Amino acid sequence: MSAVDRSPHAALMDRNYRFQRHVYDFTRKYYLLGRDPMIAGLGVPDGGSVLEVGCGTGRNLILAGRRYPRAKLFGLDISAAMLETAAANLAREGIAGRTKLARGDATSFDAADLFGTEKFDRVFISYALSMIPGWEGAVAAALRALSPKGSLHIVDFGQQQRLPAWFRKALHAWLAKYHVTPRATLDAELHRQAAEHGRSSQFDRLYRDYAHLAVVGAAAPPP
Repeated sequence: MSAVDRSPHAALMDRNYRFQRHVYDFTRKYYLLGRDPMIAGLGVPDGGSVLEVGCGTGRNLILAGRRYPRAKLFGLDISAAMLETAAANLAREGIAGRTKLARGDATSFDAADLFGTEKFDRVFISYALSMIPGWEGAVAAALRALSPKGSLHIVDFGQQQRLPAWFRKALHAWLAKYHVTPRATLDAELHRQAAEHGRSSQFDRLYRDYAHLAVVGAAAPPP
């Protein structure tokens, strides 16, 4: 039995999504805001490689595959149930042939072992950091998987500071039922890790701070 199979978080995700996965995309489109602008901004080079960490049902990989028809697609998720749904969705879209899916822990995955590829031109994480215990490790692992000229793109829940207090309180309480916690220190942590890797970072607050959209850019060339 692998470490992922023994992971309490993996078991939790499988329990959560064993049935939810069948209606996940329909329900989430109303409140997982900013995903499509993030994909549009990936700017994948012709024939480049794209890894989604926490790929879920494959919805975002499908959109990336449509927008970048020559890209090689990779998806990582800790939930076997979600990966089963993702594989079926990708096959139905006719892009399974240029996609590799693997089960792994976002905080400690070995890209070469899982995919036979060590570095990717683009890595993105969509509304997954708010569900990952030790999410800082997931950012670090994603940065390790980037090629020197690659970029990391993240969209997730913000703190809703510019929205009414009642809305913010209700949303956070509802998200907590699904083991989702918006990361208040995401901005600072991304800037810190980007600087450690000699990379630029950009952080935007969308929809009155409902969501955060961040990009960690290419590594600076050596002097």
